[in-house]
Amino acid sequence: MIEAKAKMLEGAPWLLAHKSMLKINQPHKISVYGKDYVMWKDSKGNVQALPNICPHMGAMLSEGWCKAETDGESKVVCPFHALEFDREGCTVLPGTDKKTLPQMQPLKLIVKDDFIWSYGDCKPQISIPDILEKISDSYEFIGYTADTSVKTDLKSMLLNMHDYNHQNGTHRDLFEITEVRFEKFIDNGYHSEAFFNAPTAPKTLWEKLKQPKQFLLPEIIQAHLENYFPSLVIFHGSSLFGKIAQCHLFVPESLTKTRTYILLFAKTNNPFAKLLKKQFLELSKAVVEQDADILNKIYANAPQKIKLNNEVGMDWVKHHFDTWK
Repeated sequence: MIEAKAKMLEGAPWLLAHKSMLKINQPHKISVYGKDYVMWKDSKGNVQALPNICPHMGAMLSEGWCKAETDGESKVVCPFHALEFDREGCTVLPGTDKKTLPQMQPLKLIVKDDFIWSYGDCKPQISIPDILEKISDSYEFIGYTADTSVKTDLKSMLLNMHDYNHQNGTHRDLFEITEVRFEKFIDNGYHSEAFFNAPTAPKTLWEKLKQPKQFLLPEIIQAHLENYFPSLVIFHGSSLFGKIAQCHLFVPESLTKTRTYILLFAKTNNPFAKLLKKQFLELSKAVVEQDADILNKIYANAPQKIKLNNEVGMDWVKHHFDTWK
């Protein structure tokens, strides 16, 4: 149990979703710490979450539907026998008009602006960072993308995200980075920052026309990564949008599966920038797809016999895993 707790970092806060990811009165399945939940948003913007298993005969509630109430709230309905469950996990049995006692323990959610956090019913060990609300206050929300469940453990996922050398291999076709000029790493406990520049191979106009995503990339990628262990990595950079904040989120679904997705924010200084929203989201999705692909091609727990320069971010991740409460 202690080993599993360390591997999934029980007691850390996880951003389960941005409200834009939930359609009104439509069940949505999420997983954390090896447990499945059904989450839904009513017409008033309230978000609820219950265990995904119906207490009658085990049907997945996320495969059902929502029933809207006259007050704007809603209930989730089991797809098997149409039992309706309110936010407290209570239902009314057919042929009666009496509400039962709670049949399920709701998942405790912490909703801050449009951000839906949870500790997965574990005792909080660290606080929820407020950086996303600050970004939301001064940046335009562009959208979300690449909501993906990867068959890898949380530690491997985070090591990949803090590996500043892997662009030359994993993302070779996308970025064609020629070198990584690492500048500095600032360690502030569970918050850190990394700065590096990455020149890309020069492209002709014809090469860019064949791969239009290249128009979004500068000749030198000036990377400022802001990290909030263990759930968030923010890439601060510049593009045709102007300034961007590309927020990578992570959620441990189980010991062997980790969910990741991206929330994209921007400060636009170009009247045509809004036309590029879809292209930039597609570029972000391609990055996640390439990371997921390589993580599926790594042997778990393989001993690291070689160490490269600039692995300070990976060392930061390992340290916090080793010292997790």
